[in-house]
Amino acid sequence: MPAPLFPTLADGSTKEALRFGDHVLTYDDLGAVAGTLARDLPRGRVAVWATPTVHTSVAVIAALLAGVPAVPLNPKIGERELAHILTDSDPQLVLAEPGVELPAGLADLPRRDIPLTGEKTPFAAEPDPETPALVVYTSGTTGPPKGVVLPRRALATTLDALEDAWGWTADDVLVHALPLFHVHGLILGILGPLRRGGSVRHLGRFSTEGVARELAAGATMLFGVPTMYHRIAGEVGADTALAEALKSARLLVSGSAALPVHDHQRITAATGQEVVERYGMTETLMNTSVRADSERKPGSVGVPLRGVELRLVGEAGEAIEDIETVGEIQVRGPNLFTEYLNRPDATAAAFDDGWFRTGDMATLDTDGYVRIVGRKATDLIKSGGYKIGAGEIENALLEHAGVAEAAVTGEPDDDLGERIVAWIVPSGEPPSAEELADHVAKLLAPHKRPRVVRYLDALPRNDMGKVMKRALGV
Repeated sequence: MPAPLFPTLADGSTKEALRFGDHVLTYDDLGAVAGTLARDLPRGRVAVWATPTVHTSVAVIAALLAGVPAVPLNPKIGERELAHILTDSDPQLVLAEPGVELPAGLADLPRRDIPLTGEKTPFAAEPDPETPALVVYTSGTTGPPKGVVLPRRALATTLDALEDAWGWTADDVLVHALPLFHVHGLILGILGPLRRGGSVRHLGRFSTEGVARELAAGATMLFGVPTMYHRIAGEVGADTALAEALKSARLLVSGSAALPVHDHQRITAATGQEVVERYGMTETLMNTSVRADSERKPGSVGVPLRGVELRLVGEAGEAIEDIETVGEIQVRGPNLFTEYLNRPDATAAAFDDGWFRTGDMATLDTDGYVRIVGRKATDLIKSGGYKIGAGEIENALLEHAGVAEAAVTGEPDDDLGERIVAWIVPSGEPPSAEELADHVAKLLAPHKRPRVVRYLDALPRNDMGKVMKRALGV
């Protein structure tokens, strides 16, 4: 019989498992509440209105105990996207926090409020590892969102590989404020601590005050996205309480997008802590990470996790062996998804002889550390015969004192093929385009300087903090 995803749930432990503000559930409480809900769930897929609450956590755990796939729904979802996901996934009911108003698009779907009380009940037998656990929808950058079917095997192997990479134990207490409808906040941030038998404290809404409070009160790990760490970097130099709290953490982890090197440096200067970056996708869960017991290299996402094979591939499909040469990341291993729901064509197209095509472009250094330079579709710029990654130019721009935020794209150019365009949110008086071009040319190389600079009040970002380059006209 397969081992359970959450061994501690059946132990009746009074140790704290989940804390969302005033809502606290021990492992004994969570086992009773989720077990009671699991007993009454239908056999088909169930949608979860994924508010950042303890209720969402209970609903997903209940679905996993019942062996039915959960479909997390972003509470900020638009009408058209919601209609597409409901049609595509065909859930039997929606689980929601009591009292929360659901959009009209869910009116025809039976609703069940998520309880926070229950009676101890025997858990069902652990399903086969290939049983679908979650159907998580992509962001829909190239068409309607695709439902990524994640088997229980992928969840278990990823979380256990992170145990190995980060020294993650039952003694760790994680604090975060990530949304619970996607991989980072839900799988890593909720299911991760529960698989280890540890604890998680969710802030509900991110604030540096909340981070400082929880780390000062015994939390050992912080998960965040670059927008959160950017706020921390901007405040930690002058906020003694925040700096001291961060110093006490065992591990600070950033993911979902690249953390600018300048923010790495500001946090390290104030706290002595070096933020760990990792790299994953909805389809692959986690692929690489900087290890807790190894050298930290700001701007790198580390080395492949245990069980993950990774290679770089050129445009002609050739394997790239040269150090610092840009290629597309392809991965294979037990962390991969099963399929795109109802999309055998897209599933087949995503693989190259068993290797998943990530669409992310990267280089490898002599130690095997992966450095991502951008997405193949939007961040690889071919200018003047050079292949240039947008990410390294963005990091260089962020080292300029007059730049608060930066994004780099390419646009057609009759002479160069593509010219480099910098989108800048100034910090104070906007630096001139010539000044920024000279700054990049000095740090990197003349052919990597932006030819065009456009100024914005803010960069468009999604819920995970990733810059939406489509909104910049890419």
